[in-house]
Amino acid sequence: MRRQIKTVGVCGAGGTMGAGIALVSARAGFLTISYDRSGESLERAAKESAVFLGRSVERGKLKPETRDGILAVMSQTTDIGDLESCDLVVEAVFEDLGIKRDLLKRLGSVCAENAIFASNTSTLSITEIAAGSIRPERVVGMHFCLPAQLMKLIEMSPGILTSEEVFKTAWEWTEACGQAPVKTEDKPGFILNALLVPFNNDAIRAVEAGVASAADIDTAIKVGLGYKMGPLELVDLVGLDTQIRLCEAFYPITLDPRAAAPPLLRRMVAAGLLGRKSGRGFFSYDGNAMFGA
Repeated sequence: MRRQIKTVGVCGAGGTMGAGIALVSARAGFLTISYDRSGESLERAAKESAVFLGRSVERGKLKPETRDGILAVMSQTTDIGDLESCDLVVEAVFEDLGIKRDLLKRLGSVCAENAIFASNTSTLSITEIAAGSIRPERVVGMHFCLPAQLMKLIEMSPGILTSEEVFKTAWEWTEACGQAPVKTEDKPGFILNALLVPFNNDAIRAVEAGVASAADIDTAIKVGLGYKMGPLELVDLVGLDTQIRLCEAFYPITLDPRAAAPPLLRRMVAAGLLGRKSGRGFFSYDGNAMFGA
């Protein structure tokens, strides 16, 4: 597998998810090129990644020379043409079908014919995304969990036209990165978001209805159900604006009223309360570092 995939590109790497995926790839020893249209976002992501790896060294989880080796295989670019040499490109851009299709079309004209394109979509159809590519058989779903550099699970989803060889190679790459892939069908929300988007919205509506405070709702879920993180804490981590985008992508497909964005969520985003990245959401945070530090 490593002979087939040597260089990995990550699109949208200036964001939290994309930056985490780039770390996963580089940590496994793959040459990793982070692409984003915003040079400022890329610079911030690179600094946060270095800080994250530095803290791993401080905690004894990583040797200094290993950290240096990871950073050495990472590079950043705002020129999509620099992804020409990539064997695998993972897109982690906005959850918008048009944006993802347009990106795949551009990548198809840049990358080699045998390159694999993976979408980190968490709600959209892989088959519909792949329709924007000139090589839809080489497009596969690869949904990482946030934060990607810490969470092992990856939902792997083939589209209708995805070739078995492409799916197998992409699966083996995730395993080479030390991740834990599971196969899902090309269904709305796959496994996690089909369950989590409505569930998180229910927790938001409970706050809105005055059932209990955000802290008490999260405590009830963690203590009563054994979850490591409460739903409102998770929404803060993901980003309240991202939760809205998930709702707007998921609801039209499913028409599940529980998947519609709660009014409270929209009001909080309008007020700039985005969660960890803004320093305040359902809870308040001392900092707004990309990886939640």
